[in-house]
Amino acid sequence: MLTTDSASGTDILSAPFDHAARQRRLWEKMDAAGVDVLFLPASQSDLEYFTGVPRRAPSFGNIGYTNHWISGAFISPGEEPLFVLTRHFQEFDLPEGVSGEVVTATESDDGREVFRRAFDSYRARTGAVAIGARPTDEHCAHEGVSSERIALAGRTWAETAVELRNHRPDADFVVADGLIGEIRRIKDDQEIALMRRSAAIVDHVMQAVAPLVVSGVTELDLAAEVDLQMRRLGSPGASFDTGVWAMGPALGRDASVRVSTNTLGPGSGVSFDFGAITRGYCSDFGRTVHIGDPNEEYLEVYDIVIAAQEAGRRAAVVGATGGDVHRATRAVIEDAGYGDWFRHRTGHCIGLDVHELPYISEEDETPLEAGMLFTIEPSVFWPGRVGVRVEDVFLLSDGGCASINDHPNAPVVN
Repeated sequence: MLTTDSASGTDILSAPFDHAARQRRLWEKMDAAGVDVLFLPASQSDLEYFTGVPRRAPSFGNIGYTNHWISGAFISPGEEPLFVLTRHFQEFDLPEGVSGEVVTATESDDGREVFRRAFDSYRARTGAVAIGARPTDEHCAHEGVSSERIALAGRTWAETAVELRNHRPDADFVVADGLIGEIRRIKDDQEIALMRRSAAIVDHVMQAVAPLVVSGVTELDLAAEVDLQMRRLGSPGASFDTGVWAMGPALGRDASVRVSTNTLGPGSGVSFDFGAITRGYCSDFGRTVHIGDPNEEYLEVYDIVIAAQEAGRRAAVVGATGGDVHRATRAVIEDAGYGDWFRHRTGHCIGLDVHELPYISEEDETPLEAGMLFTIEPSVFWPGRVGVRVEDVFLLSDGGCASINDHPNAPVVN
């Protein structure tokens, strides 16, 4: 059974999040960027991070209802959020309500009018200074600009953006993801503890499922068992679609087919890619298990992939970039002659979203900072030859980079 590391571990895992402190940091970022008002849409991680309004579980198809595009919150520096929510959203996604002022739109309301009135009333009350101090030239510099600056989270509904543009045609519109990301990418002790818990779940699941990787089992059977075990250990679902796929000399299939009903046989390297959730915080994990005696190339490639991950870990220091880590990881695989078959980036930051910025990828030159968590997930996927991947989540600190996963990465042969 999973346990916490200490008596205090239970407290930090269950303690309320300090949304007020998060909002104060957001006010400071908004003020520095000259942003007058920010809109965060419902059912997205940004709103959950700053206000505690939860997301519903993701689904394959779109879930919508009348006026759904208005649901979210306005935030201005120095002001409590104003939530604009449909009745339907409140009834079924917020059964315990929401702490704060709410404007509600029913199915029969004109959503445009409700949204505009809410925006105007909120803008009429907002103060001039983002932080609780006397105004300074620095803080108020943007007020000399005549146009209003409105920021939108990148995953805002198009209807919301169009409506705000029509309502405020002279405003300066910006995407808020950059300033939000500067806050969210550094995890505090509570977030790290929650992500360790999600990592412990997948470690436990892999330990339980690995012995089931034998001839005669199907990929679908294994994927279903992974999902079942994660739920039994407290994850409300998978943090992304669970992948289980076999590759090897007798198989022409590629890693792009993440799960099938195929029955597995000897000579296959079976790769796993899955993640759990603890209070919204995600894990992302991968291992490869071989059925039957592996050939020499599989063992060689497995060692190469492990060495590549270690090279990436060593390169991940404060001040380095995601590009630096990617290049260090990739160099090991390229030098071994398999560069053409390491076909994706090395990894990505992770938290409330499985994929967060910055990316551990060749184009990303964002300096890495202590408190970031990210994956290092090298692979070699060569259809008809060999498939191996290993993935862990790593925590960067001033003292270096260490995995928060405990499951061993030695080769497993069943």
